Amino acid sequence: MNDKRYYIRKRQSMAILLLIALLFPASPAFSQAKDVQGKQPTQGKDSSIFDLPIQMDEVTVKAARGGWDIEGFIRRVKTDTTFYKAFRALHLVSYKAANDIKIFDKNGGTEASLNSRTEQFVNGRCRSMKVLDEKTTGDFYKNNGDYRYYTAALYASLFFTKPGQEVCGEDDIIAGHALEAEGKGAMEKNKAQLKQLIFNPGSPVKGVPFVGNKAGIFEPDIAKMYNFRLQSVEFEGEECYLFAAVPKPEYSSQVVYNELSTWFRKSDYAILARNYSLSYHTVVFDFDVRMKVRLQNVHGRLLPSSIDYNGNWYAFTKGRERSAFTAVFTY
Repeated sequence: MNDKRYYIRKRQSMAILLLIALLFPASPAFSQAKDVQGKQPTQGKDSSIFDLPIQMDEVTVKAARGGWDIEGFIRRVKTDTTFYKAFRALHLVSYKAANDIKIFDKNGGTEASLNSRTEQFVNGRCRSMKVLDEKTTGDFYKNNGDYRYYTAALYASLFFTKPGQEVCGEDDIIAGHALEAEGKGAMEKNKAQLKQLIFNPGSPVKGVPFVGNKAGIFEPDIAKMYNFRLQSVEFEGEECYLFAAVPKPEYSSQVVYNELSTWFRKSDYAILARNYSLSYHTVVFDFDVRMKVRLQNVHGRLLPSSIDYNGNWYAFTKGRERSAFTAVFTY
């Protein structure tokens, strides 16, 4: 009996984790470049610190020849904290948010939805929230007022506070705030795993059955399944480096990330945008998720601008949930 209860809890946890496995045009011309160790050039490729080739456009090749530290940049890609810091800072500032959450039926029709505007107030080191207006359709809430769907519950846990509730003592300090899920309750553990996938994508994630190691795209056994590309681009008026990882065709069914693209501002390597596409399929669960996150400068501080999510996931004990949400923040 204990084994059966454990199995059920495991499957229920998996259902939430599948949702969490959601909660970041290449230039046609690539030219020759030396690798970072100064070896002989290879056509359109440059070796990275994880010992796999990166395709580079002519602008980045020229920058490398001029002394740009590619190795340092790739290390920054793997260890960046600006993205995480921006979301922690979201709890320290006042803002208004437009929230749109939709749950879809199997035919693509809207089964339930929430559309609201909320405002966060900050007083000292405490924050609270006011609902300015809200409209729901379908069975978005349970009779007791709880959220019926995991997408909605997780969204609320990340971006809402309860009416009359004050949350205090938060900060945007990254040091000492490891993205670990050990020793936490179910929702806190799920949030920690969500943060791992959002703020440190490409690293293995503990506790997601069959998926954890496959999320580590910088791990040698997984990295070999990807093509990595580095370009110089302009993004919303800012000069950026676009670093993208896409699976090699022969490995497309064996990986978790179908796309991981990140725009780094050239001046300070701060992340301005990130696109994610993830999917995986097994007998007991599957998911297919796409996500776009955008950041903006507000009085010298990098803060989230918008988040777009579209996901379809299934777990054996919970059935299928099809959902989408958009969050837009104004400061």
